[in-house]
Amino acid sequence: MEALIAYSGRRFARPHYYANAHERDEVDIVPVQMAMHDARAAGTGIDREGFQIVKHTSAVTDFADREQVARIHMREIEELVRAETGADMVHVGAPGLLRFSEKSGRAGSLNNSMPARFAHIDISDRTAQAFGERGANGRPFVRCAAYNVWRAISPPPQDVPLAFCDARSLAPGDLIEADAVFDEPGKPEWSFEGLVVAHNPAHRWYFFPDMRIDEAVLFKTNDSDPARAHHVPHVAFDLPDCPADAPPRVSIEMRATAYWWA
Repeated sequence: MEALIAYSGRRFARPHYYANAHERDEVDIVPVQMAMHDARAAGTGIDREGFQIVKHTSAVTDFADREQVARIHMREIEELVRAETGADMVHVGAPGLLRFSEKSGRAGSLNNSMPARFAHIDISDRTAQAFGERGANGRPFVRCAAYNVWRAISPPPQDVPLAFCDARSLAPGDLIEADAVFDEPGKPEWSFEGLVVAHNPAHRWYFFPDMRIDEAVLFKTNDSDPARAHHVPHVAFDLPDCPADAPPRVSIEMRATAYWWA
């Protein structure tokens, strides 16, 4: 199967993009048709390709209920990441992001709720180091890694699934430093440095077809251990030949930082 991947060109010296006001984005979008591989069949791993699927049944009954997600799911994700990585401590700082495909009519209805429509990595090395040191509260660590946990909470097939690029197929020159700007209504704007991704024909893209609510994808956004997958570009894409009556994708993304103490 092939699918269009929205890469970044190099028209802007330093791209920037917004959580909500995408009309203010300065990202040079360059769609490229790329082979899309079945990650279930490949059996990908978190420290090899940088992403894997895990079985995980949550006790949350309504993922739109932020209080319930904060009370139950944040702890569930901490436990899940600790179990999958062997970390000494895992911290989840917020109750996650609900996102909706455009077909739902709900994309953009909540803060930062639109699909991630261009290939990116959430945090640069500089941002990861700053966030990791802040979260460690002065305690020395031998390794720090940032993970996302992505779950489709709408039934399969997902019309706009998430694609993941094999970390081993990525070259340093493919990455462009950019500013991720958070513009939640009623709050001051703030930003940190992320990365957008330029096309490289060597990239190998994967997705997990027909995800169920009792599954989640664990993928890496940074790792201080150079012997393991470092970080994974990811992007929402339109599933080719998706049935017209497929339910619009609804998903929740949780972010976690893991530590291994000295």
